[in-house]
Amino acid sequence: MDSPATLLDAIPYGAGVGIAALLGLVLGSFIATLVLRWPDGRSVLGRSRCDACHRPLGPLDLVPLASALVLRGRCRSCGASIDPFHTQVELASGLIGALALTILPGPAGWLWALFGWLLLPLALLDARHMWLPDRLNALLAVTGLLLAGPMLGTQMLDRWIGALAGGVVLAMVAFAFKRLRGRDGMGGGDPKLMAALGAWLGWQALPLTLLLASFGGLLWALFTQGKGDRPLSLRSVPFGTFLAIAAWAAVPIWPLISAG
Repeated sequence: MDSPATLLDAIPYGAGVGIAALLGLVLGSFIATLVLRWPDGRSVLGRSRCDACHRPLGPLDLVPLASALVLRGRCRSCGASIDPFHTQVELASGLIGALALTILPGPAGWLWALFGWLLLPLALLDARHMWLPDRLNALLAVTGLLLAGPMLGTQMLDRWIGALAGGVVLAMVAFAFKRLRGRDGMGGGDPKLMAALGAWLGWQALPLTLLLASFGGLLWALFTQGKGDRPLSLRSVPFGTFLAIAAWAAVPIWPLISAG
């Protein structure tokens, strides 16, 4: 019997990109539901309903992307606008799959896509609610330790070191900030996310990830300066969102840097 890697290698290039994009759209629908419902304590697996008239949505209302286009973003029954967040997340998830298989064909690309799909709900939950759930961090970490080796050619030991070093370093940064400033500068989920990223990337790519995330967070803070009623030094930055984006971007960037 062929191994999973061999089967993934056998998928033609264009077909792989298309399948990953379609799979991303389907997963994006679930991710959007999770991000909208979980913080409110609602069941993620419950039947979808219109927020205005509460009519249960049928299969034709839930086709990723297509239903929103056909219905023009409105409920079939009452005509109320449907939250565009669903479509936006489906598009983002589909783009993750398409880009991953376009840039990295084969097993490495599928792993990179999976990495992105696992990171997407964490990035969105932190951006919207400043929350990085332990269960999602744990799922990300375990999946990385078990599967991520072929993505960057990292050994299991490198990923274990990355998980331990990533979590400890960021926890130390958070501790030092609190001692110096007398207040929390980082949420408790950020070191756990960093540990999970190390389980995927290995320890070698973590400095690049942290640099990219810090640069992105700084640009965001500067760009949004003046849009809130709090000074820049006191504003909350969803650092987990920038960590997630930086980690996903580091996958194609790190080999270019390390090869040089």
